[in-house]
Amino acid sequence: MEKDAAHWIRLADQQRRSGSHESALRFYSRSLELDRTAVTGWLGQVQMLVQLGEYPQADVWAKKALEVFPQHGEILSAGAQARCRMGSLTEALAMSDASLARPGESAFRWLVRGEIIVAQGGRGDDHCFDKAQILDRDWLVPLEAAAACLFHKCPAKALRRAQEAVERAPSSPLCWYVQGDCQRRLGMESAATKSFARCLELAPEHLGARARLAESGGALGGLSRRLGRLFGRK
Repeated sequence: MEKDAAHWIRLADQQRRSGSHESALRFYSRSLELDRTAVTGWLGQVQMLVQLGEYPQADVWAKKALEVFPQHGEILSAGAQARCRMGSLTEALAMSDASLARPGESAFRWLVRGEIIVAQGGRGDDHCFDKAQILDRDWLVPLEAAAACLFHKCPAKALRRAQEAVERAPSSPLCWYVQGDCQRRLGMESAATKSFARCLELAPEHLGARARLAESGGALGGLSRRLGRLFGRK
């Protein structure tokens, strides 16, 4: 049976939730090869390019998507996020304004608005992130807010959102990993140890968590070695 665009979008979502953004990007792109009108494919493609740090490419694809879906609220926000990551805050804010002016509401529009405020060093990001989480209870919302705050070197803001993601999805290795990364950046070594260890309990092959433990040395390095022996690795 031939796989349709929806099949590839489902696979992309699964990869996104595991933190495999490159695979998610590939699957979103595959969905567009089958259906150029799949707005979720366009949006996901731009979002994954942002997560991968390919901001100019994300900007290009947001523009292409807007040619297909003029003034689409979520795609405007995706473009705004790309501009924000490139430091073009005036343009990002204008696109976010246009996005919020479109009919309807979405968590992603408010998530991006919160990120722009964080990038500007202003106040009001909590209101935006909280509103996003009210609109959508998916744990990806606070987790991607945390990632945005980390990008803008605000680990304390990021930790709050990562903790909320862990509360919503305690079985997600990615949530524990991001929480550990926030704690590590804040110098909370003991808490980071526990978060990375929990990540490895849930996903023994998680390379990021193993690397964080190993590079920290001392107690963290010892824990990494003990976990390696526990799971049959040197």
